[in-house]
Amino acid sequence: EVQLQASGGGLVQAGGSLRLACAASGLDFDVYAIGWVRQAPGKEREGVSCIGGTDDSTFYIDSVKGRFSISSDIAKNTVYLQMNSLKPEDTAVYYCVADRFFCARQRMGVTLTEHYYEGLDYWGQGTQVTVSS
Repeated sequence: EVQLQASGGGLVQAGGSLRLACAASGLDFDVYAIGWVRQAPGKEREGVSCIGGTDDSTFYIDSVKGRFSISSDIAKNTVYLQMNSLKPEDTAVYYCVADRFFCARQRMGVTLTEHYYEGLDYWGQGTQVTVSS
C-alpha cells in the first residue's frame, strides 16, 4: 500500500521560511516522481514543484523559482520542499503527490488541467501553509 505523509506546514510572516516533508512508503522512487500541488481558496490546483521519476530532474513553476528548492533523501524515502522568501500569495494547502508522468510533463511545459490532477496516481493529505503580510 502506498502512503504519502506530508508535514511541515504552518503560519509564517512574509519573508520567512518553511520546509515541507513528504514521507513515502510502498513507492518505487525509480518509477514515480514526487511533487507538491497546492490549492488556495477559490483557486485551481497548481503544481508547484516535483522531482524524480526517471531521473533527479526537477521542476518549479515560475512564481517560486529562486525561492523554493526540492530535494529527495532516498534512504529516508522522503522528499523535501524548502520554501524561502515566502509571500502571502503562497498561502494554500500543499499536497504531496506521486505519479509516473506528471513531472516529466511539467518539465516539457505542459500545463496540467484540473482533470489531470484528479487522475494523479497517489495523493497524500494536505498541509496548510499560511503566510501573513
